[in-house]
Amino acid sequence: MARADQAGYGVMLPSFDPFRTGPPPLVAGAALAEDLGFDAGWVGDHLAFHPPIMDALGALCAAAAATRRLLLGTGVLLLPMRHPVWTAKQLATVDALAPGRVLFGAGVGGENPVEWEAAGVPVAERGRRLDESLAIVGALLRGEAVDHPGPLLPTRAPVLEPVPAIPPPLVLGGRSDAALRRAARLADGWLGVWLSPRRVGESAARLAELAAQHDRPVPAVLMMVFVHVTGPADDPGAARAEAAAFVRGQYGLPFDALERWVVVGDEHAVAAALRALRDAGAAGFVLLPAAAAPLPQYERLASVRALVEADR
Repeated sequence: MARADQAGYGVMLPSFDPFRTGPPPLVAGAALAEDLGFDAGWVGDHLAFHPPIMDALGALCAAAAATRRLLLGTGVLLLPMRHPVWTAKQLATVDALAPGRVLFGAGVGGENPVEWEAAGVPVAERGRRLDESLAIVGALLRGEAVDHPGPLLPTRAPVLEPVPAIPPPLVLGGRSDAALRRAARLADGWLGVWLSPRRVGESAARLAELAAQHDRPVPAVLMMVFVHVTGPADDPGAARAEAAAFVRGQYGLPFDALERWVVVGDEHAVAAALRALRDAGAAGFVLLPAAAAPLPQYERLASVRALVEADR
């Protein structure tokens, strides 16, 4: 069975198209990630966002068919926007295709109000909807019938089959203290993003404090990191410009808004950045190539892993 702490060195699979070059190489990316020895492949989730993006759970079904070992995670599913019963059915389907390899990542989202309007879900309710949805989805993935009174999501559902042999581990995202409290109370892992090593250490300590209050194991700390690994013949200025184009295409933002969170450099520079996060408390990584061609970045990131692990 998958565990959040086994997701140690993972990559975001190409399910979005920030450079608008056409359908991203999702299946080839999943197969390559497995061949290169990565531990996990993750997909993001949006109904509508700045770039074209595939449905997260549909994408994981394709990745499941292309792999045999790779853990498959949603990083993270915007669960409050989704119907919890259908979501449980879809997660169980991914698990049926990849038994024991699914990581159920979820979070509140909210950065794009247009998609919430399209889904018919008030953005202001997303935190409360997440809590109720987690209860509903969790019960269904345990093979239980549901009679949930609400107040926002009154739900009655029979047992949904197939049922995973073991429910997928829950990984919760979010940088707020409310997100940390939710993760400490419910999750097996916590996925952070856009945090310095100092903030990672503070978040890890806070998770440990909160988990102790609930007499629960401390959730594994995972960090999503944006990377662009340069080769010996690459022009650093061109690499930075490509990373900037990624940020514009993915988030509709100028590069200076996110530049401090994007690691651009050779294998040794990227390895040093990851070691700093690891030493601060990160148990694993979700590496997102800020590049027009993500698969060659996977090749370079495999070499980065060797450098990171050699320093243990």
